[in-house]
Amino acid sequence: MSFLRGQFDCPTNLLFMKKHITAHGLRFEQFIRKKEIAGRVEALASQILEVYEGKRPLFLCVLNGAFVFAADLVRACGVECEVAFVRLASYEGTQTTGQVSTVMGLDFEVKNRHVIIVEDIVDSGRTLHFFISELGGLEPASVSLAVLLLKPEALQFPIKINFLGFEIPDKFVVGYGLDYNGLCRNLEDIYQLSTT
Repeated sequence: MSFLRGQFDCPTNLLFMKKHITAHGLRFEQFIRKKEIAGRVEALASQILEVYEGKRPLFLCVLNGAFVFAADLVRACGVECEVAFVRLASYEGTQTTGQVSTVMGLDFEVKNRHVIIVEDIVDSGRTLHFFISELGGLEPASVSLAVLLLKPEALQFPIKINFLGFEIPDKFVVGYGLDYNGLCRNLEDIYQLSTT
């Protein structure tokens, strides 16, 4: 285990049960367990099914961080749907750069479609504010947001979240698709940057 290590030396497959991990020299502690995440995803999926059954929504997954959440959510909701991907960037390391760039654009027709944007985390709200403005110009029938994590203390832009997993403190988190400079996306639990 060269890039990630648990509290104790252990086989790689036991890494996913650790209360602490280290990535790129930073220590993270277990924050939200796999079972809690799965429960919230199921609850959100039920809400989405209730609203969108028979409407064939387009799930628009924001890469890279939301891919795990989106995969679980789409499978759990059971609604007839399509899935597309867009990639936006506003982070470098553990800090937002304050600038939003579209790295991979939308290649699906969204006019008159019900679009559900699936995002891993909202802190300042800058990225989604930027993207929703662009998306509105494409004349979708409706746009809603399914977000796994929200940091209310960090929010600076008006964002309406229709389907929310968890509100969390303004701390850097990794796991379940979220990374720290490329690492930790494959962790089943969510970890937060340790203060100790």
